Amino acid sequence: MSAGAGIAAAAGAPPALEARGVTKVYRAGGTELHVLRGVDVVVRAGEWVSLVGPSGSGKSTLLRILGTLEEPTSGRVWLEGQVTSGQSEAPLARLRRQRVGFVFQFHNLLGEFTALENVMLPALLAGATFREARARAGALLEAVAVQDRAGHRPGELSGGEQQRVAVARALINQPGVVLADEPTGNLDPARAGELEELLAGLTLGRGAALLVATHSPVAARKAKRILQLDGGLVREAESLYRESGDPGVR
Repeated sequence: MSAGAGIAAAAGAPPALEARGVTKVYRAGGTELHVLRGVDVVVRAGEWVSLVGPSGSGKSTLLRILGTLEEPTSGRVWLEGQVTSGQSEAPLARLRRQRVGFVFQFHNLLGEFTALENVMLPALLAGATFREARARAGALLEAVAVQDRAGHRPGELSGGEQQRVAVARALINQPGVVLADEPTGNLDPARAGELEELLAGLTLGRGAALLVATHSPVAARKAKRILQLDGGLVREAESLYRESGDPGVR
């Protein structure tokens, strides 16, 4: 295939992540809470997008829906061109393990396992052999510069080291989409900046898509695009953000 044909094929590829008309309503005790009111999102392969908005605006809910951890009340979601909304849990779980990586504000590492074992686990669940999983996990721990802590459990690691291990775990299955929910919220500014650059470099360097929910204006500005979630709707906030430096992140 020629270079031109390759570019054309890439241009015609479906988005890594797409949502159309997504709503989310929680019902309890006869009351309804409308968190999302018709959200449209498109994130393409190799693209870094920030998701900003006030606390309680639904950023985490939206990430969970996009990552197939939660069903929308209505609307549709596609992952690399494959519709995920309305599907049964078994195929969604397989797709999630293979094609989606998650990084959370609280690392969610398993305390009884070492750093190496925590990173290996998603690969083993996805069908890799022990030898394959160990080799890939070791390489990733080296990439995030904590290879010397591979045999330590989470309680023996600093907060920054724990999040680096969490990044390695998210990338072990070479996902096409990485979703990060306030991944540096518990780190000081210097360590936060290092982790953001590390996560972006390892994700985008493989041509995967990265969507990061953040309260940090500094972190949000690093992305190619900025989406603002407020009032249950998403809008492009890039022009406002670039010009004023204040997208209303609180």
